[in-house]
Amino acid sequence: MPMGFTSREEVIEFVRSNHVDIVNLWFTDILGRLKSLGITRDELETAIHEGAGFDGSSVEGFVRIYESDLVALPDPTTFTILPAKSDGRVMGVMICDTMNSDGTHYEGDPRHILRRTLARAEEKGWAFKVGPELEYFYFKDSNAPGTLDVAGYFDVVPDDVGAEIRNKTILALRSMGIAVECGHHEVAPSQHEIDLKYCDALRMADNTLLYRYVVKEIAKEHGVYATFMPKPMAGQNGSGMHVHQSLFADERNAFFDPNGPFHLSSVGLGFLAGLLVHCKELVSITNQWVNSYKRLVPGFEAPAYISWGQRNRSALVRVPMYKPGRETSTRLEFRCPDPACNPYLAFAVMLAAGLKGIEGGYEPPSPIEDDIYCMSGDERARNGIECLPDSLYAAIQETEQSDLVKETLGKGVFRKYLDNKKVEWDTYCVQVTDYELQKYLPVL
Repeated sequence: MPMGFTSREEVIEFVRSNHVDIVNLWFTDILGRLKSLGITRDELETAIHEGAGFDGSSVEGFVRIYESDLVALPDPTTFTILPAKSDGRVMGVMICDTMNSDGTHYEGDPRHILRRTLARAEEKGWAFKVGPELEYFYFKDSNAPGTLDVAGYFDVVPDDVGAEIRNKTILALRSMGIAVECGHHEVAPSQHEIDLKYCDALRMADNTLLYRYVVKEIAKEHGVYATFMPKPMAGQNGSGMHVHQSLFADERNAFFDPNGPFHLSSVGLGFLAGLLVHCKELVSITNQWVNSYKRLVPGFEAPAYISWGQRNRSALVRVPMYKPGRETSTRLEFRCPDPACNPYLAFAVMLAAGLKGIEGGYEPPSPIEDDIYCMSGDERARNGIECLPDSLYAAIQETEQSDLVKETLGKGVFRKYLDNKKVEWDTYCVQVTDYELQKYLPVL
């Protein structure tokens, strides 16, 4: 919880007492792009109780023009102070629920979609907790991928500007009440990762919005550009968002069984199987851009094949080794998502797949501990290892046939989301790339 407030009145008093100049009301469209309404502290009392109206027809995936009136209703428990601006302004932020003008929840609100899916788990006595690892790059500017270093995984190099910016980002996140486990340099040049400490999925989705904003803002203050683009450089690792996830019943980890295979309970095994069975249907949500599929290729530590294991980092799902006394850490690591997704929708479809596996009594196949990238096609076939969709188009086709995703998103968002992705794919297909010009123009 960012600052620990539980009521609207606490937020109003804090804003007045601390001379907060602007409070930003945040929500996202269906693609996860951040939207904001800025209000002064004089307008806060009205906005925090009644919400702030906006034109929903101007937001991607929201209502049609003749039914456009929507309301951004702030959640006071999300209030926090953004990192200080150079001009001294003090700015707060609250994440909002999108409501209809009659006070009911708008069915197309990504935050509401996640909350609705979480309610299914809560009916069974479970809380869904996640811990994402978001990777990103620092570049000299937004025009080209000009790197700041030639370092690699966990490297420490002299005069590492990126490490300095990353450490300031960690301190800023902590000051906002967002718990950070660690930060480090990643495999590719100028690539970094900051891991957030696991918490309930709704709070983590909110924190992911804050995380991405703060990473970019602090980078900008230092004259560099931070990007969560999944694959900005050919020949280098892309940026992923491995999502560690588990179900808790009160304080007990429902995935843990001391006598179960790999210390997983039947709940954990069913959830694992659900992810594996339905992953093809989910990937257009967890990896939603044309560029996402440039990352999901063999050889760059991103999963391209559907399998699971404990030590195997070429697998789609990894089950970290159990450590005695750390039962609460029993979890599944889903490795295909990237940090440019809509976290509300991504967490929702992952949970829905896991619940389907539990409810349907799914059983996972045998784990694979060999390096799948080194296997031949015949070896993969003998082991029953299938491939993830290799393009946004292939992923769209899988999702379009998915009752699971349709039920999770709701028919309206499901259709609008797929329509948007089809337009993106069609637009991409008519582009003439630098690769084509360099390869064909001189010889054809």
